[in-house]
Amino acid sequence: MKLYHAPASPFVRKVMVLLHEAGAADRVTLVPALGNPLDPGTIPVDRNPLGKIPALEREDGPTLYDSRVITRYLDDLLGAGLYPPAPRLWDTLVIEATGDGIAEAAVLMRYEMHVRPEATRSPDWAEAQWQKIARALDALEERWTSHLSGPLDMGQIAVGAALGYLDFRLAQRDWRAAHPGLAVWYAAFVARPAMQATAPTA
Repeated sequence: MKLYHAPASPFVRKVMVLLHEAGAADRVTLVPALGNPLDPGTIPVDRNPLGKIPALEREDGPTLYDSRVITRYLDDLLGAGLYPPAPRLWDTLVIEATGDGIAEAAVLMRYEMHVRPEATRSPDWAEAQWQKIARALDALEERWTSHLSGPLDMGQIAVGAALGYLDFRLAQRDWRAAHPGLAVWYAAFVARPAMQATAPTA
């Protein structure tokens, strides 16, 4: 299998953490792919017409894209058990969607303030993305800390990847200040070998 990736992407990191947790990082060949909405660059748009990474090229079927599709596929292929049976599954999926939403809003902020031409940037639009992140962090702090502290699943991995991206690209926002419980959880989670092995780089 080939994984089209960029080491800064929180969505790629989700996939890589799963592979490391499953002891299967050597099952994929990493293919660098860089681009953005204004210039797809080396992202394989012939395999993912949406022009996004990660994308997982398989030998036995079409290329998979969207990190949630890829993680479900790899979890099934590897028997990783990171998507628990219902009813816990529904909480896991909601938490995964929350982590992905945080990451998506943060990436959009990055694009707005660093990719768009300066004359067309909208600080108000970027701030609206941060408000999405703040609401999602509040929900994790108030509603989901017990789940996050339970058995490892893809919800936790998605949140961990998202928080790592906030530290990497938006450290000045100091998400920990208003979310002490989440900060304590993340301090322990980021120490996992799989998280250490997949820390984002520019």
